[in-house]
Amino acid sequence: MSKKLHIKKGDTVKVISGNSNGKTGEVLEVLVAKDRAIVKGVNIVTKHVKPTAANPEGGINKTEAAIHISNLMLIDPANGEPTRIGRKLNDKGVLQRYSKKTGEFI
Repeated sequence: MSKKLHIKKGDTVKVISGNSNGKTGEVLEVLVAKDRAIVKGVNIVTKHVKPTAANPEGGINKTEAAIHISNLMLIDPANGEPTRIGRKLNDKGVLQRYSKKTGEFI
């Protein structure tokens, strides 16, 4: 059974610490084993690429690097503010995430 994390792919998150502090973006991928996530437009790194047959130019590429999940906070879709996450049973008896700020299910 995999770990339960407070963010999922497709969520909008805000960075609360680190070099990208204050930026928001969509989660592109969650690396559960490493407790990290890749967020669009956040934690941009420069990679030098050697020329190959497929890419004869080579060059310098900018890409998103993984950021630790503890540095991310979910943006509540209802009001657009960062919120902490809890889990409780909904009316159908299924465990679901909810916003601790508003109490609404996400």
